[in-house]
Amino acid sequence: MTIEFNGSNDITVVHLMRHGEVANPDGVLYGRLAGYHLSELGRQMADRVAEHLSSRDVTYVVASPLERAQETATPIAKAHGLDLATDERLIEADNVFQGKTFGVGDGALKNPENWKHLVNPFKPSWGEPYVDQVVRMKGALDAAKDAARGHEAVLVSHQLPIWIVRSYVERRRLWHDPRKRQCTLASLTTFTYRGDRIVSVGYSEPALDLVPAHLRAGARPVKGKGKAFGA
Repeated sequence: MTIEFNGSNDITVVHLMRHGEVANPDGVLYGRLAGYHLSELGRQMADRVAEHLSSRDVTYVVASPLERAQETATPIAKAHGLDLATDERLIEADNVFQGKTFGVGDGALKNPENWKHLVNPFKPSWGEPYVDQVVRMKGALDAAKDAARGHEAVLVSHQLPIWIVRSYVERRRLWHDPRKRQCTLASLTTFTYRGDRIVSVGYSEPALDLVPAHLRAGARPVKGKGKAFGA
């Protein structure tokens, strides 16, 4: 979408960022669990994006309360001399499989007791409803737009909520194939507001060269490689 800029005060840019890689040697779906921090590579990703945004007119930085999001947002806030805010609405989606390993033929899906959670992929039945994610994430986006009106804001969140609110704004169905999400680690999904209305959505990957090939959007699972669980 092409935008006509008639005055800088009328345009606000809100970057919704996915956090960097997490240290997760056991490969569990960590979800909202505490104690999951960025890996060394994840910290490099956060620094890369902070450098990428250093020349932008960022006046507000806010993150999910989870450690991996806070740690990703910290160098961005520091680069702009800002205090880091926290918004509970940016948190990861709730999931009944949290704390378990997850896969077909192994982990949580091997136990028939868990199959009852898979009956409705359209809601979804295993976690926080997609509609609820849209409501809280859109609220966080709009609040950041108000806080940075006429400038830019950076919000650090998690893969599924980011993808769901983007799907809503772009008028796609909310249920989807997780393998087809365009939301790589440390990526930026950028919403441009004219006044109070979103007029465009963009996507960029400033740290793509740091992201292992098997963790990039659309990559096929590789045996023996870790996954971005609970991202």
